[in-house]
Amino acid sequence: MAISTLPVKPASGRKWSRLLLMGPAFVAAIAYVDPGNVAANLTAGANYGYLLVWVLVAANAMAVLVQYQSAKLGLATGMSLPEILGKRLGTRRRRLYWVQAEVVAGATDMAEVIGGAVALNLLFGLPLLAGGVIIGLASMLLLALQSSKGQKSFEYAILVLLGIIAVGFVSGLFVNPPDAGSALGGLVPRFEGTDTVLLAASMLGATVMPHAIYLHSALARDRHGFSEDPAERTRLIRATRFDVAGALMLAGVVNIAMLLLAASSLRGIEGTDTIAGAHAAVTSALGPVIGVVFAIGLLASGLASTSVGCYAGATIMGGLLKVKVPLLTRRMITLIPALVILGAGIEPTLALVLSQVLLSFGIPFALIPLIRLTGKRDVMGIHTDSMALKVAGWTSATLIVGLNCVLIALTITGQS
Repeated sequence: MAISTLPVKPASGRKWSRLLLMGPAFVAAIAYVDPGNVAANLTAGANYGYLLVWVLVAANAMAVLVQYQSAKLGLATGMSLPEILGKRLGTRRRRLYWVQAEVVAGATDMAEVIGGAVALNLLFGLPLLAGGVIIGLASMLLLALQSSKGQKSFEYAILVLLGIIAVGFVSGLFVNPPDAGSALGGLVPRFEGTDTVLLAASMLGATVMPHAIYLHSALARDRHGFSEDPAERTRLIRATRFDVAGALMLAGVVNIAMLLLAASSLRGIEGTDTIAGAHAAVTSALGPVIGVVFAIGLLASGLASTSVGCYAGATIMGGLLKVKVPLLTRRMITLIPALVILGAGIEPTLALVLSQVLLSFGIPFALIPLIRLTGKRDVMGIHTDSMALKVAGWTSATLIVGLNCVLIALTITGQS
């Protein structure tokens, strides 16, 4: 019997249209198109052309698998990943686990506020610190919408912002399409020294996001609750595949579009190692309209992703520590590190890239427990992972951990 702490919901009256879960996965997908992605993907494309296209393709394939497993865990058990871990870990281990998860969530939130502040600076010339404050306040309004109007209203707002993000980062490709042959050549896995491994880890950390792994199980569960009817659970789990596939395919297209745009329009142009420089180069090469659309996409990315990141942090804390802090209170507290960095004058793009590397190291702590839990019959019941899913999950975890080990080795030895 699968674990559950939620009230049973009756199976009667359900229609297939209500089982199409278009919403939870699109909220989780915001994590895959946040400002950290922008920094990592633009840097990779501007500096190394199409070399690392394969990293984004592989990372997005892993993301589809991981987010499906996370959503399935929530639907099959009626509990989020942090809640299950909170029940299974002893007090000391649970608190230590929360510390690393909170650091990951904090790094995510910091990147998203910084990205939004950079977008306001590009659009209106606002100082970065003032932009960070505005992004924080705007995200509070989004979170207040979730608190007052419920999850569906929050999902609708996030879907609108996701559409703006997609237009913002894909539109430039229509003005200056990439070279198809070179783009296909980028599908061949290879590196060119330590810097490319660092960027690959950053791109991976920005694509397979730990906080999205924790959050998606709660989002899927909160939308439909838990039913003891195995047939209904099976229908929900099957339907969520469409939600995950659609959301992550859109996020993957946006990510790859960022890299292709940088590779085709920014390669070799001085100053494109920063978002501001990349924006200036995009404006110069593709025109002011595309430049403005690009900045609006970045603004939507920062606003949406920082709201989702704060939501994820509350889910992590509630599940592991059994402490519930109001979302708006948490938003005010977690805003502080980003504002300190912005006020200190640290180069924002560098801060974004390094934050994504930190996220990459946090992935195994979320991914490995997820794979173990979804493979246990005493947790998942009849919804236990198939052998093919288990192999794919453990292969993904091995590749991610391996990439991080290579990054450490290359950095310590100073190889390039």
